Amino acid sequence: MGYKDLYKSWLDDPRLNEEGKAELQSIAGDEKEIEYSFGAELAFGTAGLRGIIGYGTNKMNVYTVKRATQGLAEFIKKQGADAVARGVAISFDTRYKSDEFARAAAEVLAANDIKSYLFDKEHPVPMLSYTVRTLKAFAGIMITASHNPKIYNGYKVYGEDGAQMAPESADVVLGYISKITDYLGVKDPTEEQVNKYIKSVPGKVDKKYYKALTKLSLSKEAVKKCGKDLKLVYTPVHGSGYVPVTTILNKLKIHYDLVPEQVNKDTEFSTVAVPNPEFKETLSMGIELAKKIGATVVFGTDPDCDRLGVAVKNKEGEFDALSGNQVGILLLDYILTRLSEDGKLPKNAAFVKSFVTTGMAKAICDKFGVRLFDVPVGFKFIGEKIKEWEKSGEYEYVFGFEESCGYLRGTHARDKDGVVASMLCAEMVCYYTYKGKTVFDRLGEIYETYGFVLDSNASIPFSGLNAMKEMNAVINALKKKTVKKFGVYEVEAIRDYSSDTRTDVATGEKSAIGSPLTNCIYYELKNGSFICARPSGTEPKLKIYYSVKAQNKENAEEALEVLKAEVEKLLASVKKN
Repeated sequence: MGYKDLYKSWLDDPRLNEEGKAELQSIAGDEKEIEYSFGAELAFGTAGLRGIIGYGTNKMNVYTVKRATQGLAEFIKKQGADAVARGVAISFDTRYKSDEFARAAAEVLAANDIKSYLFDKEHPVPMLSYTVRTLKAFAGIMITASHNPKIYNGYKVYGEDGAQMAPESADVVLGYISKITDYLGVKDPTEEQVNKYIKSVPGKVDKKYYKALTKLSLSKEAVKKCGKDLKLVYTPVHGSGYVPVTTILNKLKIHYDLVPEQVNKDTEFSTVAVPNPEFKETLSMGIELAKKIGATVVFGTDPDCDRLGVAVKNKEGEFDALSGNQVGILLLDYILTRLSEDGKLPKNAAFVKSFVTTGMAKAICDKFGVRLFDVPVGFKFIGEKIKEWEKSGEYEYVFGFEESCGYLRGTHARDKDGVVASMLCAEMVCYYTYKGKTVFDRLGEIYETYGFVLDSNASIPFSGLNAMKEMNAVINALKKKTVKKFGVYEVEAIRDYSSDTRTDVATGEKSAIGSPLTNCIYYELKNGSFICARPSGTEPKLKIYYSVKAQNKENAEEALEVLKAEVEKLLASVKKN
């Protein structure tokens, strides 16, 4: 059935709700919008679903959510009675329709005689991950589009270990979903099924989560001395981080000031262009408040509170928005320093990062004798390492992070945790205040100790139904080119993560990377810098990553401009062909 016929079948279907009917009637005659809405299906992968909110097979709506949940229900039933009995934990963030979609998912599970634990109000990703583990649920569902613009929403599925569903299981679920061709035909539960199978998450789960986090505290003495007088600003940016972040800071007795205009839930995220704390603009209201009260640090979390953005006051008294890489190396340095000072750093300590994350982490790990592991982009791969070591005992996980502002200390959750990251950053401010310095001062000391590394990334937007196909085509074209230089910077090796192959440019010798497969090209430069290109898994953007080693910031910035220009030439050459 073509997209026009599919559009008409939805519009004429008496089962379509009034909101959907009105929206589809409003786009009658808009060929481009009809094609976008019905010309494809939302892709279900290891990150679940993510798309623009609206009606159609290619958008996030109650029918695409029900269809996905019915596929998940079929998967769970095939796993046996134990899986069905253990059920599914469900949470949602503050986005438009998040609560509605969460309820719809719970009702589909109930219609299949599968129990669900549904939060009564918004809770962030890490608390959903923790809840899956604590209640021993068989799976989890998180309704969120993370840091995407307000027009998006999404549907993430978690496995019984609390990590996002493994690719193998996601493929099986996709198989069940694909068999459901009647989007509007997923059955609703009876009142009896609703009462029997939809349960609230017990309040004790939240309390246990906070207790687990307080056990991760590293600087009790510094917090006791400096916490009550600390001047830091926190903004939840209208998201689900407000209650958990303020709760954990209150428990540690760390003082903070809130951005009052950004505390309340606002599905429009009306005070920011996008609710992404990676951007300085998103933290601008926090920075203004910090200037008024004399604070030196500003924190911000995204709608589902799995990411933390940080801005710090520099020597000139202005605020610099730190990159995810900079916050990550500050936390890595702080955690390893404190564990070492207290004699609690495990001999088999391990740190995990995505391979596009800063190369600077290795030098810090080497100093402390900590083993570093690189994994593909996606926090589920960090979660898999934790699971692997829990079974084998070979290494003890101490920290992990991704350059996109995602951090996890502890093994209570298996996804990024903006709550524990906020706690540790606040503690870190206390610790350096106790030592008579600022976080900005410490960042400068790290560069002086290990050398300067400038990490940057660029996003090239794509649009339309074929966005993912076009982005992959660019990566595939790059893989066919043997690049020996980017300007004066020689390439030592090229990694093709889609074939798990590393090719030495000088000798042509090939070796295995030892990584799960993903469509990504990575250039190792001879001075220890790197360039990497991959399609985003959450937005229609081709992402280019740069990690530039240099003697100082000025040299690094000059080198970065050269590399960017060379990459632009390379991309232009493959697009022509």
